[in-house]
Amino acid sequence: MKLISWNVAGLRACVNKGLEEFFNKEGADIFCIQESKVTEEQNPFHPEGYYEYLYPAEKKGYSGTLVYSKIKPLDVKYGIEEEEYDKEGRTITLEYDDFYLVNVYVPNVKRDLSRMESRMRFQDLFKNYLKQLDKKKPVLICGDFNVAHEEIDIKNVKPNIGNAGFTYEERDKMTELLEAGFIDTFRYYNKDKKDAYTWWSYRKGVREKNIGWRIDYFLSSNRFIESITKTMIYKDILGSDHCPIGIEISTKIKDSKK
Repeated sequence: MKLISWNVAGLRACVNKGLEEFFNKEGADIFCIQESKVTEEQNPFHPEGYYEYLYPAEKKGYSGTLVYSKIKPLDVKYGIEEEEYDKEGRTITLEYDDFYLVNVYVPNVKRDLSRMESRMRFQDLFKNYLKQLDKKKPVLICGDFNVAHEEIDIKNVKPNIGNAGFTYEERDKMTELLEAGFIDTFRYYNKDKKDAYTWWSYRKGVREKNIGWRIDYFLSSNRFIESITKTMIYKDILGSDHCPIGIEISTKIKDSKK
């Protein structure tokens, strides 16, 4: 089974920049999107053979998450029961036979760090939410976490220490999440791999020179890591300031839409 995650920075714009071609070529069983920035009425992309689960933000043109799944989940939950974040459409949880899948768009602290306190609160609530799920069955979490966890996950370390996405506070919260029973799947299988990034500034020449950050992740419950057989970063896929990421797992599909 193949799962893909992508912060598309606006679904409508990304559809016009090659999303459909990539989607069809990869044929993922589950395709998760962050920053969809659309309502149901605005969504231009309805691939055949997929169930669709959209969680738009109340504010038009902002945030939002979306999942396309060939497999009909046992249950779908929108949000984490906390209004500040749920009104921004930040999390969708899908329950399947063998695992939960949580698609998340973690709040950005903003350039001036003005949303740091809110971000820290979200991280604590989200960690506790995942721990409760993990008591029932293994959990996969994918999305834009808006943090480069370790120095290996960012090209220019020293000038970015303390900047949004690379503060000690944000990095420590990611460490706390992993220590709560979860694994960064890419780093598990690529422990020392450098220059593996998922986000680049739009500034001229930055992406071409691969001056990037790895801020998009697939996390797994510790006990589920051996079910993951492959991890991918699609660094050459354009259409957003993020590139898609993916994993393959050994769990077989048990239901598909006709």
